[in-house]
Amino acid sequence: MMTDDAHIQYLQKAISLAVKSVHEGGGPFGAVIVREGKVIAEAWNQVTLNHDPSAHAEVAAIRKAGKVLGHAHIQDCILYSSCEPCPMCLAATMWARIPKVYFAAAHDEAARAGFADTHIAEQLYGQTRPVALETGFLTQVKVASATLPFDTWLAREDRVEY
Repeated sequence: MMTDDAHIQYLQKAISLAVKSVHEGGGPFGAVIVREGKVIAEAWNQVTLNHDPSAHAEVAAIRKAGKVLGHAHIQDCILYSSCEPCPMCLAATMWARIPKVYFAAAHDEAARAGFADTHIAEQLYGQTRPVALETGFLTQVKVASATLPFDTWLAREDRVEY
């Protein structure tokens, strides 16, 4: 069983990837997929870099993990995300059969930085997060640096908003 320190370590890696993404012209999101205590995939947001609305960090990490494992279902893995996953990323996670997601920054932090997917979630669920996900699938872990990707994003004057 993983300790809180291990979860924080992987979340800090996702946060570092998100900050790196901002510095390279991408969005402020990073994701890491872990299997048996080992990182098997990591990715950051490349929506504006690739002109691809599905190039979210979590989706990219899931694609990489599937290739590493040779299977579309990666149910023995954990997804760590720098931010609470959007509805698309949650759906991809469920399709991949990943049983557990840990995230650092809450949805409100993404909205503060201009990433407002609230309307999508409300159309799909009638609220910002489906009630069923509050039963252990999706867990926020408090990490001191959770807002760093968004602060870095907001400080960048040449950012490409979307």
